[in-house]
Amino acid sequence: MLRKKRASVLLIVLITLAFASLALVTFIDRASNDLLVSARAAEANRLRADAYSALEVTLGVLDEFIQADGALHSPAEGWSDPLGFAGYEPASGRTIEVTFEDESGKLSLPHADANQLTNLFTSWGVTQSDAEELADALLTWMRKDHVASTDAGTPDYDRAAIPYAAPQRSLRSFDELAAIDFVNKKFYDENGQPNDLWHKFATTFSLYDFNPPNLNSAGAGTLTALGQSDPTVQGQLSSYLQGTGDYKQQGPGYFKNTTDANNLLGAQAVPQGVGTQILALRIIVTVHEDNSSFRLETVVTQKNQAKAIAATEQVATSEGTATNTADGATTANNGSASTSPAAAPASNGTSATPPVQLNYPFTLLEVHEEIIDNLAKPSPSPDATPST
Repeated sequence: MLRKKRASVLLIVLITLAFASLALVTFIDRASNDLLVSARAAEANRLRADAYSALEVTLGVLDEFIQADGALHSPAEGWSDPLGFAGYEPASGRTIEVTFEDESGKLSLPHADANQLTNLFTSWGVTQSDAEELADALLTWMRKDHVASTDAGTPDYDRAAIPYAAPQRSLRSFDELAAIDFVNKKFYDENGQPNDLWHKFATTFSLYDFNPPNLNSAGAGTLTALGQSDPTVQGQLSSYLQGTGDYKQQGPGYFKNTTDANNLLGAQAVPQGVGTQILALRIIVTVHEDNSSFRLETVVTQKNQAKAIAATEQVATSEGTATNTADGATTANNGSASTSPAAAPASNGTSATPPVQLNYPFTLLEVHEEIIDNLAKPSPSPDATPST
């Protein structure tokens, strides 16, 4: 009997130890996750300050070139290494890279028309009929006044499993392509993943509203859509801008105006509807420390030369409609801008102190932060200009 009692007690102790071990393992696992999250947050906060400092220095350098030349045209002007230009040194043990991508070298999707879309799709190997249907489907989705000319321009979104309607404004995300009838059949594979056509479209077009595109960074897709599909002209332009081939000795070049481009390529070779200024610039700042990196990506513009689609969205107000503008003010339907709370009259009848105007030379259209583990130094993309 005594042995049975001892065995029972031992069994209970073993069960208790098993449950305690399981609880301890679960606790350690959850605690390690919490510690990892906290460590990543602390790491991001530590590197974030350097990233934003480098961004401020970069913007200051860009503003100096704008003050000197009136506008930005290309990193070939001398601002490809803004931190080196300013003599900026990061904290000990850290390195910072700044790269640029001219968003305005792409085609602005809000300004794309049927001819441009059709020309581009056919150059990518799409049949003429499918190219026209793709253009029709896209414009029906994006334009209120578009008149459909094909069956793809008259979709039945209201008959879908979950009914919806075309927003009749330009895309805010390339993921919207999956919701556009006929486009989703051509831009996605059988598994619902973006295919090569989707990636070409996302690379060629910008979602931001600007005009005209910048010839100094225009890719082959931009030139083709604007009517210049001659590979010889495209090759000469690329060689001049990158400082290769016949222009290797002079290094990367740029155009200050379209007259310069006409003199180099010939007036008939320069596509209509292009400019030579950067209207929307993507700045990528990456801070490296040991095995971690912090990436800060922004898109900036000056003097509202480019706008995000969401910044011109129509919203309902108590007195009708209003438009949210890119600078955060709300322009009412009478054309006047509503006052901010800081500028409203105080409750005691006196006027509150007006808000301080910083006169910041750039408007940030996009800000994205990312902490990356074990990041090898990335190789620069063909459209990016690295800074050491």
